[in-house]
Amino acid sequence: MSELSFLVLLPLLAAVGAAATPRAAGLWGLPATVLTAALALWLALETLKFGASDVAIGGWIAPLGIVFVADGLAALMLLMTSGVGVAVALQATSWGVWPSSRVSEEAARLRSGFWPLWLATLSAMNALFLSGDLFNIYVAFEILGLTAVGLTALSGTRSALRAAFDYLSAGLAGSLLLLLGVALAYGATGRVDLEAVSMLPDTVTGKIALALLVAGLAVKAALFPLHFWMPTAHSSAAPVASALLSALVVKGALYVILRLSIEGGAGMDSLRFALAVMGACAMLWGAWGALRATRLKLLVAQSTVAQIGLIALAIGVAGDSLHNNGLWQAAALLMLSHALAKAAMFIAVGRIAEELGHDRISGLNQQELRPGAAEFAFAIASVSLIGLPPTAGFIGKWILIDGLIARDAWVWVALILIGTGLSAAYLSRVVSRCLRGGPHIAPGARHPAWRTGDIAALGLATSALVLGLVSALPLALLEVTLI
Repeated sequence: MSELSFLVLLPLLAAVGAAATPRAAGLWGLPATVLTAALALWLALETLKFGASDVAIGGWIAPLGIVFVADGLAALMLLMTSGVGVAVALQATSWGVWPSSRVSEEAARLRSGFWPLWLATLSAMNALFLSGDLFNIYVAFEILGLTAVGLTALSGTRSALRAAFDYLSAGLAGSLLLLLGVALAYGATGRVDLEAVSMLPDTVTGKIALALLVAGLAVKAALFPLHFWMPTAHSSAAPVASALLSALVVKGALYVILRLSIEGGAGMDSLRFALAVMGACAMLWGAWGALRATRLKLLVAQSTVAQIGLIALAIGVAGDSLHNNGLWQAAALLMLSHALAKAAMFIAVGRIAEELGHDRISGLNQQELRPGAAEFAFAIASVSLIGLPPTAGFIGKWILIDGLIARDAWVWVALILIGTGLSAAYLSRVVSRCLRGGPHIAPGARHPAWRTGDIAALGLATSALVLGLVSALPLALLEVTLI
């Protein structure tokens, strides 16, 4: 199963090549992204056919060595990352791929900086999803944090640089908490593989170790009330960077939290309840921020706070059983749906702002411009984020609410429904303006010209829609475990 190593090494080596030859960075980035996506698809098919597998890097097994684990959850996250990556890479081709591409000085700068940062991000996320030990997860987070800060600062604006500094500060705080948790877990169990979580003793040390791990991950996931840095960072970055940060980077921390919740351990029940409460608060707070937002990118960034809250709530109420309920699968499906829809939204927002020259919500419905592909992509992605049928967001919420009703957990059901209603309210602020027609549109209004960003946004948004119709496939993949 050396193919697992290729999923990490291929984008990492391409990142080095892109950094060494900045003018030809696209020649490294686009093929490496597509090849990594092909490897992720192959791994998912092999996992469905033959089951989960693991490989010890260098032949060193746990607890001393680094072990890569490829089960259904990891395979789905790898597919999610590479699929969104291909779409974002397609949008990045608007900056030119060939060294001789005639683009502006700013586009050339963005091109040379984006590709190595994105490829390093892809490598770090793949390592994170495949890692079977806590310390390697920490190392992957360190790489991921640095590349995420670089992506935030990519545009070079004052607001982006300030947001990148806040991102770096929050990332360092989260890393410190995470490292302390790993150290305490090692001291209590003598190992750092994920099994150490379930082996933590029911003592003060064991509970503190687990709490530190979850707290560090909550900071990196921007979970309320630790989200202070995230809306500005995502709204200030370049659109392609915002798509990656919101759709993918925060999923790394949520994925590990889900892994820890499944493993269980001392005091995990109380931590799950805390996650659910924080998730519910995030849904309400993020929705309030989105309702008050005056800029389109800020609205989408605030909605990420709310959607992260929904996923955290699903993880919190799921419990640690892989077999007695499907609520943890709902959390994984919601992560996948959010990644596709949110990446589509940020790319669409970039195209809308490009056409209008601004991203003010009050000025979206201009009389001289007809709705274009970007507006329709935003509308389709909104349907998925709200959770309307037949999207993957609807399937995830349906599984979650159905499981909660079976438990008579009506308070959580009510909170999810309130969050859904608020999502419809703040997203309709945009959709109603973007798609308004009739007498509001001037007879001679022009259609926006097609760009690669339109194709990427429509492809991602449509994927979130179609995924709901074929949700049996990701759910079947999630059934494949090592247990």
